[in-house]
Amino acid sequence: MTSSIKGPALFLAQFLGDEAPFNSLPAIVEWAAGLGYKGVQIPSWDARVFDLEKAASSKAYCDEIKEICAKHDVTITELSCHLQGQLIAVNPAYDTAFDAFAPEHLHGNPDARQAWAVDQVIKVAQASKNLGLKGAVGFTGSLAFPYVYPWPQRPAGLIEEAFGELARRWKPILDIYDEAGVDLGFEIHPGEDVFDGTTFERFLAALDNHPRCKITYDPSHFLLQQMDYLAFIDIYHDRISAFHVKDAEFNPTGKQGVYSGYADWTDRAGRFRSLGDGQVDFKGIFSKLTQYGFDGWAVLEWECCLKHPEQGAAEGAPFIADHLIRQTERAFDDFAGGKSDPVALRKMMGF
Repeated sequence: MTSSIKGPALFLAQFLGDEAPFNSLPAIVEWAAGLGYKGVQIPSWDARVFDLEKAASSKAYCDEIKEICAKHDVTITELSCHLQGQLIAVNPAYDTAFDAFAPEHLHGNPDARQAWAVDQVIKVAQASKNLGLKGAVGFTGSLAFPYVYPWPQRPAGLIEEAFGELARRWKPILDIYDEAGVDLGFEIHPGEDVFDGTTFERFLAALDNHPRCKITYDPSHFLLQQMDYLAFIDIYHDRISAFHVKDAEFNPTGKQGVYSGYADWTDRAGRFRSLGDGQVDFKGIFSKLTQYGFDGWAVLEWECCLKHPEQGAAEGAPFIADHLIRQTERAFDDFAGGKSDPVALRKMMGF
């Protein structure tokens, strides 16, 4: 039996650019396939590789996109709506910064920006259905994150109100995902209101345990928070629908720790690294996910403060391939076993 986890796959967002082979879907898929990738996760916001409007309304267009990938034996793993999902919920403190995620004509108009984002995320559900995909990936957005460290003390009820509002915005969207037969795996990520297991449980409870509310598992964010990312799989494996394979390291000093003193990435105690260069226990992660029957894609999300992205991509495919587990079809001690005999079993226990 082959591994239930599929891969290697590559999230294209960090590699797209204005120069070939990174400026069109046919070229970048051919490049990724040449490195050994079997799947690609497509950012739905980047018109250089994907027309979301057309994909949401035209199955013929989606068939063309699939054929471009299939020409190189590459599968589309998921569509990403991270940037649009971020804009579903934006605390005013972040308004100016997050305007960059929306078209220019929406800048300075948070209500119009949010309406556009809702429409975009819904179109990702429709496009995913047209592509024959079972899931998409994205962010929840953030209303409460500026208050993550309670000083001054948060007023009573603030967090409950924030998660209540977050759920009010997302539930109608998730209902549409349910109608389309598509899961939405929220990446558990600092900066979002849902950044660890406790906040995911808050969100899920506010959504009345919506069946389409799932998790994109990325251990790098858990390592930087000093969480037990293997135990996270034990607890939430039934909600994990997508997997970002990303490495990180945490090296606290006498000067900085988890918050890293506003330092640039290269000078932070917690840093994202290319696969194999950090501290994440990927053998443990692939073992846990295989144990629980995760059958989604292992998708490299490259983010490294030191290494060039093309080197990271070239090293990432064999790294993931080497971690895929061929599951055994029998127990290791079957050779010593025998046929079950009810009479013998009772005799062994003195009955």
